[in-house]
Amino acid sequence: MSEALIVLSGVTRSFGSGAAAFQALRGVDLTVEEGDFVAIMGPSGSGKSSLMNILGCLDTPSGGSYRFRGLAVESLGRDQRAMLRRHALGFIFQGFNLLARTSAQENVELPLLYRGEPAARRHELARAALASVGLSGWEHHTPAELSGGQQQRVAIARALVTGPSLLLADEPTGNLDSERSREIMDLLAGLNREQGITVLMVTHEPDMAEYAHRIVRLVDGRIASDTRKGALQEAGGVR
Repeated sequence: MSEALIVLSGVTRSFGSGAAAFQALRGVDLTVEEGDFVAIMGPSGSGKSSLMNILGCLDTPSGGSYRFRGLAVESLGRDQRAMLRRHALGFIFQGFNLLARTSAQENVELPLLYRGEPAARRHELARAALASVGLSGWEHHTPAELSGGQQQRVAIARALVTGPSLLLADEPTGNLDSERSREIMDLLAGLNREQGITVLMVTHEPDMAEYAHRIVRLVDGRIASDTRKGALQEAGGVR
């Protein structure tokens, strides 16, 4: 059997010390296979952001282990984690995080610029990524000239342009109306289904979580439930 994409074992994350210490994660065990689509849910303060920061190599566990394709991520240095982010991970944020005075194509090219790709290659890959999210012909528009849904599509293209194995989406529909939210979720589900990209998504919205194969619910820094879609449907939906 091939190595799982992600294996977390006993992961903890603490902030502060002494009487002021706060334990955001309390021994999280989580395995994610290649090609899965996982929604992470839970109330505010449940540890969702801390978990996503560790999965995205933006933070390291206080204890436990994180393996990405068998690589012990917690043992990597800052530069090694940055290299892993650039080559294996794509990030989608609630607030889009686009450069305001920069065209859609230039926004999408930014991760390739950090990777040192030559200009011609950056242009080619960025145009292809924008086409993959339905934005051919919009390459030279700035964010101010795009709708919220189009801006999030640019952000998804930027996450895709490096060919990541894993997309980490933090409330990707949080700033969108219901119609645009469904468009973005249809797009993410299609990328997962047709390209095999693994998706881990934080969401507060049960309707959006229904697009995932699996719902992981956090409560007080622990996994309270981890349910596959078929089991959810038999139980009557997401709660």
